[in-house]
Amino acid sequence: MACLSALCAQEADQFPMSWEGEWIGTLDIYNGKGKVQSVAMTIEIHKIDTSKEGRYTFGLIYGSKEQDWRPYELVPVAPEKGLWKVDEKNSIAMESYLYGPKFMCWFVVQGSRVLCTYEKTDEKTMVFEVMSGREEKASSTGKTRQGEEDIPEVITYPFGVFQRAILTRNDE
Repeated sequence: MACLSALCAQEADQFPMSWEGEWIGTLDIYNGKGKVQSVAMTIEIHKIDTSKEGRYTFGLIYGSKEQDWRPYELVPVAPEKGLWKVDEKNSIAMESYLYGPKFMCWFVVQGSRVLCTYEKTDEKTMVFEVMSGREEKASSTGKTRQGEEDIPEVITYPFGVFQRAILTRNDE
């Protein structure tokens, strides 16, 4: 079900409280040849009772906690503007944005440009996606003049991997 504008506004007012819980599913990983891997995935979002700032856990688990657990936290910066930080608890804290039904973070790490999105599509379903590729341009076109029109330069970047998980809220 798509997020209707009134519902999106309500979600923004209630984020991250309305996203609280354990979200479980399978992360599928793709490259240009198709699906290359699937791995179990969980996202844990819970209010931190001792937080005076309104922090929430934002734990990502790939496989199991013993295999790959990322105990991040959500930190409110300017929630009324959709601005949060994902604190990785290791000196990395990245600005993240709640726009309508999507919580997004866009960053560069070790030469790769990465876009992560989380979208709560209804009370029981969240879609998690990661798009990434090298931050070296694939091509540059435009930057010309055609008649009276100045055509802007358009730079494209390659994709290396696409990841997607449809997660379901665990009610247990």
